Amino acid sequence: MTHAELTRIGPAESVVRCVEGPALPPPGTGEIVVRIEAAGINPADILMIEGNYAVVPQTPCRLGIEGAGTVGAVGAGVEGLAVGDKVLSLARNNWCSEQLLKPQEVVKLPSGIDMLQAGMLKANPASALLMLTEYVSLQPGDWVLQDAGNSAVGLNLVSIARARGLKTVSVVRRDSAVAPVRAAGGDVVLVDGPDLVARIREATGGADIRLGIDAVAGPIVETLGDALAEGGTVVNYGLLSGNPCQLRADQVVFKDIRLVGFWLAKLMPKLGYERIVAMYRDLAGYVMDGVIAIPVEATYPLTEVGRALAHAKREARGGKVVLMP
Repeated sequence: MTHAELTRIGPAESVVRCVEGPALPPPGTGEIVVRIEAAGINPADILMIEGNYAVVPQTPCRLGIEGAGTVGAVGAGVEGLAVGDKVLSLARNNWCSEQLLKPQEVVKLPSGIDMLQAGMLKANPASALLMLTEYVSLQPGDWVLQDAGNSAVGLNLVSIARARGLKTVSVVRRDSAVAPVRAAGGDVVLVDGPDLVARIREATGGADIRLGIDAVAGPIVETLGDALAEGGTVVNYGLLSGNPCQLRADQVVFKDIRLVGFWLAKLMPKLGYERIVAMYRDLAGYVMDGVIAIPVEATYPLTEVGRALAHAKREARGGKVVLMP
């Protein structure tokens, strides 16, 4: 059984190796073996490897937030799963050829799902869906504002929002990023600039926007706060700028703008298994219907995990990098 191993904290392309370990034992009672077919490289994986995440792992350790595969063996007492079923792994060590898991650590997927898409389903699409639904009660026709619109989460967000009847304003940093966001379903896509708030108001007809999604932190949060309606909420899920989130006192005191943080790993345990299953079945349905179609720039075998991580760190990529164990 091969797996990726973090040897020490450091540059991702240099500190992760592919290890050949012993074969997995047959599944015991209440266990299944999953053969991992696709495992997306998530920005959070790289942050953790390089010591910039919320937790710093003890090394050596296994890796891989995302992964999906096929059930290869089923132990006694397991119901609802059979050999050949496609599943999403809820574990966080999925950069491997096989996993020994319990049924509550997987979600059964439609048999015809694209496994590349399934291998990227756990983090970004779920984050987009939960940020759209957990903080502000939105109705069809309502507007949502986000920065980093061409990020993986941003592209998922505009696709899911359109499927749910919501309208989106997406802010990007360069002209070349506009077309991909529009292709994913973005209604309004604007390049950041000093007159951004005025352009947002003009493009939306002065709509009351109550939800802003932020992946950047820093001054852009203040801009989102200016563009939101009174009582609006900014949900921050990233720190691309490396700076603190900025809101002015008048925005907080007089305009009642609220800033909340989102971390999928912290929220998931609070949802409970049944709700997690329902959420990923909805997301899998979006994949099957073509609503979610995450671009893939490159795939790599697990033996080339270092090259894959170096590729995943490149700026201005045209899609995700996926490991194919």
